[in-house]
Amino acid sequence: MLLQRIQHAVRHRTPRLCALCELPLTAWDHHWCASCLTYFQSTPRCTRCGLSMPFPTDRCGTCLQSPPLWNALYCLGDYAYPLAPMIHQIKYGRQFWLIPPLAALLAQVIPSPAPLLLPVPLHWRRYLYRGFNQSDLLAHHLSQALSVSYQTKLLQRIRSTPPQEGLHKNEREQNLRKAFMLRNRPSAKHIAIVDDVVTTGSTISQLCQLLLEVGVEYIDIYCLCRTPEYHNQ
Repeated sequence: MLLQRIQHAVRHRTPRLCALCELPLTAWDHHWCASCLTYFQSTPRCTRCGLSMPFPTDRCGTCLQSPPLWNALYCLGDYAYPLAPMIHQIKYGRQFWLIPPLAALLAQVIPSPAPLLLPVPLHWRRYLYRGFNQSDLLAHHLSQALSVSYQTKLLQRIRSTPPQEGLHKNEREQNLRKAFMLRNRPSAKHIAIVDDVVTTGSTISQLCQLLLEVGVEYIDIYCLCRTPEYHNQ
């Protein structure tokens, strides 16, 4: 993407400042100072659903009773500061230079990467209006950081739906009914779906169902943020 290349060139020709506190950095290839980098330290989570927990666990109580369709979810943190404003800058401010360093941080918390990454697709009307798909950009840079493949057109959004923001879980599920299709059968049995934010999981559940129906055996979710459970009520 041309704008992304321009942003990269400009940042390499200007003084390097921390993306959060704006203090000078000691190395040209850093994006955050040592102090601000602590914001991205991992916190205890349920490996299955990705929600914050008092201690790390493979399955929380909710997942034991009603597990999601995916097998594991890995994220950088909750949808809160500093990740929430960064995602807002990417989606609405076109600050694409933030994606590669965030993808590099996300790669560090994924222990056994899936051999194939699939970004959550946008409907073509939304893509024309916005001009980019942030999930696709994230999947591209994450695939490079993990040294795995990614396909951008295997999953397709075939029905334009209203934005998910502000909808409750049941409303989100109804909103997304029959909104996606799988264009071809994937070659890998272990696949990761990539998105910027996972809220109730309604979108990725629809995509998981499509993949499971064609024989995919293990599904990961890789995202920048997991919205805390109290926001999903």
